[in-house]
Amino acid sequence: MLDEPTNHLDIRHQLDLLELVRDLGITVIAALHSLDLAAAYADTVVVLDAGRIAAAGPPREVLTGELVSAVFEVECTVDTVAGVPRFGFRPRSTTGGPVPGTALP
Repeated sequence: MLDEPTNHLDIRHQLDLLELVRDLGITVIAALHSLDLAAAYADTVVVLDAGRIAAAGPPREVLTGELVSAVFEVECTVDTVAGVPRFGFRPRSTTGGPVPGTALP
């Protein structure tokens, strides 16, 4: 079990660590806040919302823009780069829509 194993690591070392963990050939349970890393390295993701499971399954099926927007209360777009989901975010206004003047990458 790993609790935020990539926290405080630079990008190269985040990727090196997750490659190492993936290559161990064992089941690993890890808490990650980076959706990009979870989508790239996890076989299965579990998204929690207020301590309850909102969705579980393969990252490409679970980590949709709609789910991420609803759970994390942000505007979210999902694109695919080299077969891996990549996420763009912007805050919502207090009325529930996008904050004026913000744009998704």
